[in-house]
Amino acid sequence: MTTKSEILSALERSRGEFVSGAELAQMLHISRTAVWKAIKQLEQEGHGIETLAGRGYRLCEQSDLLSSEGISACLPPELENTPVYVLKTVDSTNTYLKRLALEGAAHGTLVLAEEQTAGRGRRGNSFFSPGNTGLYMSLLLRPESLDCDTQMMTVRVAVAVCKALESMTSVKPRIKWVNDIYADGRKLCGILSEAVADLESGSVESIVVGIGLNCTTTQDAFPPELRGIAGSLGGHICRNELAAKIVEGIMRELRCDEQEVIAAYRLRSLMKGKAVRFLRDGELLEGVAEGIADNGNLLVAMADGSELVLHSGEVSVKGLGEWK
Repeated sequence: MTTKSEILSALERSRGEFVSGAELAQMLHISRTAVWKAIKQLEQEGHGIETLAGRGYRLCEQSDLLSSEGISACLPPELENTPVYVLKTVDSTNTYLKRLALEGAAHGTLVLAEEQTAGRGRRGNSFFSPGNTGLYMSLLLRPESLDCDTQMMTVRVAVAVCKALESMTSVKPRIKWVNDIYADGRKLCGILSEAVADLESGSVESIVVGIGLNCTTTQDAFPPELRGIAGSLGGHICRNELAAKIVEGIMRELRCDEQEVIAAYRLRSLMKGKAVRFLRDGELLEGVAEGIADNGNLLVAMADGSELVLHSGEVSVKGLGEWK
């Protein structure tokens, strides 16, 4: 780690408290001048740092630049060695991490970006990802390091994201089957899980889980077509801490019993009793969502009294802005 990185790590670990220049110098075996220079570099990069004579330095409460140091400082001890990459701009964190996966990146590798120029959703949809207002992150999971069935990966991740939001905000998140998080009728978050396969064996080498979460995006900033659908958390939230909470939560949910996860998913689902519209073999159908099956599938009651089981696909829910 560079001097600048080590000082940022120290300030992140002591958020809310002053750390003296002498203490930093002694800790890193460098001069007070070197500490001062590193602080100035961090300020130039956009980190809000408060300096007080006789007290030292501390990160301002509103300082919210994403950083590997900030995220690592918020991870629990068992995840402190998680490889974390933070990029200023990227086409897509999923695309970037899939490249790292093919190069041998380790289980648990995390990639985040302040901005995505080609953020991706399910079925080729795009995800609006403006700079400095969201949490755009991708986590690499290796099947050989997992003790659970990967078929319910998105279900587990959705539960983890909801629990992280519940622990850090007053938001009451609800899950729209299968991969979107809503609050107050607006979409806050999308989840995209993608497999990276070995072309020779056809086996899944890794899974890249992408999460796009609107944190402080204003309604005026959304494109016109999204203003009736998308929303954001609003207010101040430490994105480094939230990213760490989500990663910690995903790793926890991956260890949980499947039915425990399904119970948590059902508790937060917004689907039951809602009118839904979906494509089946090229035909547009409508029905009423009955609930979530034990394997995460969506159960839909049809007008003729039959029940359909949806394993995957896109579902429009009446009343969420996507179906008038």
